[in-house]
Amino acid sequence: MNTRTLLVTAALACTVFAGLAQANDTATSQAVPYHYGMPLHVSKVISLTEPDTLECKVVKADMKYIDDTGKTAEITYRKLSDACENQG
Repeated sequence: MNTRTLLVTAALACTVFAGLAQANDTATSQAVPYHYGMPLHVSKVISLTEPDTLECKVVKADMKYIDDTGKTAEITYRKLSDACENQG
């Protein structure tokens, strides 16, 4: 009986911690739109993403990074697509 109670309690605790970790991860990943002159304080870039396109056009891109305080942040910005580099 004690082992069963211990296992159930441990399983519930693991579920709660997993839920808190997911909630914390989604709370910090709110992308902020970039505006000209906005200070970023980027310490390390984690990822740069943009939609795939075959035509040269302006697209919305995302940058996920670690700031100077060690927190993960994300911004969105507009840029020319990678397809523009292939045109000559």
